[in-house]
Amino acid sequence: MTERAAFKRILLKLSGEALCGEQGGFGIKPETLGDISAEIADVHALGVQIGIVIGGGNIFRGLKGSASGMDRTSADYMGMLATVINGVALQDALEKHGVPTRLVSALEIRQVAEPYIRRRAVRHLEKGRIVIFVAGTGNPYFSTDTAAALRAMEISADALCKATKVEGVYDKDPQTHPDAKMYRRIGYDRFVVDRVRVMDATAVTLCRDNKLPIRVFSLQTRGNIRRVVLGEDVGTLVTDVGEG
Repeated sequence: MTERAAFKRILLKLSGEALCGEQGGFGIKPETLGDISAEIADVHALGVQIGIVIGGGNIFRGLKGSASGMDRTSADYMGMLATVINGVALQDALEKHGVPTRLVSALEIRQVAEPYIRRRAVRHLEKGRIVIFVAGTGNPYFSTDTAAALRAMEISADALCKATKVEGVYDKDPQTHPDAKMYRRIGYDRFVVDRVRVMDATAVTLCRDNKLPIRVFSLQTRGNIRRVVLGEDVGTLVTDVGEG
């Protein structure tokens, strides 16, 4: 029996740290990059149109630079350039699996990536290419989570899929509280009020205002991206519905 995807088009948000592997730290682990790209290629084979926003925290994080005394704007631009490096790596890995891709940047770097033009990006998706969005929104003071929410809206994605290092959204930090409870469902407003750190409030508010569902799940469990796309109840679903 042929598996049928629950979504026609998704925006997948990957953190830069995901490329480091389970050990964390800095840089890109080739084996981890290969595993992630293989999983994305597998989902692409289902016929799903995939846009990807990738972070740069494995190379440089603007907020940390700012906290160390750097000018916030300069630090954020450095963070945007870090996402470009990750995007180039992901594009190379995906194309090794025979998947057509386009790297699209909010900052103009024509030798490396296309400039972001919404209609062109949508056309790439319609032609079956995976579109990797880099350089965030192109503006300082905005996270890549917010960039993911914005791009998801602009390409008319059916869902924002946030791949992270925890299983979903918890009522408290599961790494320091063994009794932490994971929500299967949580409303946008509760997410924002409780200041859940899995995703920033600006991104969640943008999704709430445009009724875009968010699925938060663990990238460390192999096959989870596929399960999400097939409509399985993986991780936590953030919508305007109540908790559970």
